[in-house]
Amino acid sequence: MSFKGVKIVTIGGGSSYTPELIEGFIKRYHELPVRELWLVDIPEGEEKLKIVGELARRMVKKAGVPIDIHLTLDRRRALEGADFVTTQIRVGGLQARAKDERIPLKYGVIGQETNGPGGLFKGLRTIPVILDIIRDMKELCPDAWLINFTNPAGMVTEAVLRYSDHKKAVGLCNVPIGMRMGVAKLFNVDASRVHIDFAGLNHMVFGLNVYLDGNNIMDQLIDRLTSSDKAGMTMRNIADLGWEPDFLKGLKLLPCPYHRYYFQTSKMLAEELEAAKKIGTRAEVVQKLEKELFELYKDPNLNVKPPQLEKRGGAYYSDAACSLICSIYNDKRDIQTVNTRNNGAIASIPGESAVEVNCIITKEGPKPIAVGDLPVAVRGLVQQIKSFERVAAEAAVTGDYYTALVAMTINPLVPSDTIAKQILDEMLEAHKEYLPQFFKRTAAR
Repeated sequence: MSFKGVKIVTIGGGSSYTPELIEGFIKRYHELPVRELWLVDIPEGEEKLKIVGELARRMVKKAGVPIDIHLTLDRRRALEGADFVTTQIRVGGLQARAKDERIPLKYGVIGQETNGPGGLFKGLRTIPVILDIIRDMKELCPDAWLINFTNPAGMVTEAVLRYSDHKKAVGLCNVPIGMRMGVAKLFNVDASRVHIDFAGLNHMVFGLNVYLDGNNIMDQLIDRLTSSDKAGMTMRNIADLGWEPDFLKGLKLLPCPYHRYYFQTSKMLAEELEAAKKIGTRAEVVQKLEKELFELYKDPNLNVKPPQLEKRGGAYYSDAACSLICSIYNDKRDIQTVNTRNNGAIASIPGESAVEVNCIITKEGPKPIAVGDLPVAVRGLVQQIKSFERVAAEAAVTGDYYTALVAMTINPLVPSDTIAKQILDEMLEAHKEYLPQFFKRTAAR
């Protein structure tokens, strides 16, 4: 790092999440001396970038910390000499997400941002852009760490590990932190007293053991989860349908909220279809929330992160990013849950693949903590999702139609090859603008 302090670049800086990132850097300024924070966006996001940027400047001024906030649409200018680059982009915006959610529903298939056909298409749109950013980083800031919390974070990390040679890349998700917070709430204790052994994939992670003050409380946790009406421990963007108590007792693991899509597929589909009719898909709900948030952000008297941001569904995301950056910078060697190269941590996943697992965070990056193998009851599902991520990443990079069709078909939420092809064809057409890699090739099909 330069003696002038740390330079951080946030790509997707006009995001509604950015104020949480600013709050995290302010809170940690005494141990992470950020001197320059560059917020980068694309021309379509310029207005939001200005609104968020002005709020960021007011927050920094109120806190009395000397962080220079720069706003730009020129990514390459921002990247020069950066120490850390965070990515929080949404290729195609919330309009693209709404298509990811609505189109599969027409075929009786779950439409969701990071699972099933929606997750596939978000990956197909996002991976080429992230790989472009890495190419710029290799030229302009080759020693910088990439901290990606763009979804689907697991598939994106898989693609970065397989199709780039940039070693300093970590994927990040708020789900493990949310699960730990949920356990703490259930036991009415401070979250610092709770530790969970996490292992699996992004949005497919399990708590293998749960500890309170060092004592394993998995049995008591499952009792509480199965005896309370509102103890489903979910997130704002996932319906809290509750679990079949005897299933959890048999599983003896803490599932993440996204497991509902796989273990409660028909119930989740019915809930999505009903919600889409009544209030719209999650993307359509979020569009309204975003409008309200940006109206708040415009207020020249606002100089803190507003509490309404937590309704957005990504609570703890940015705090997790700040915490990770701080631990790498200070070689803290604390334990955090991130997406990184497996390196043998989970026995039944290839060593070179991306996994989501507890890691010791060092200045050389995350060191995964070995868990051995996953319990046999969930091993197959995790491997199936890993196969899906790998084939999907290959399709994103090659633009090969047939590879994309295989990825769609092997996803457990898609019932047949024929339905997979119908959804694929409609979604390719709907997202044509953001999938140039497919349209150079499909003309010859």
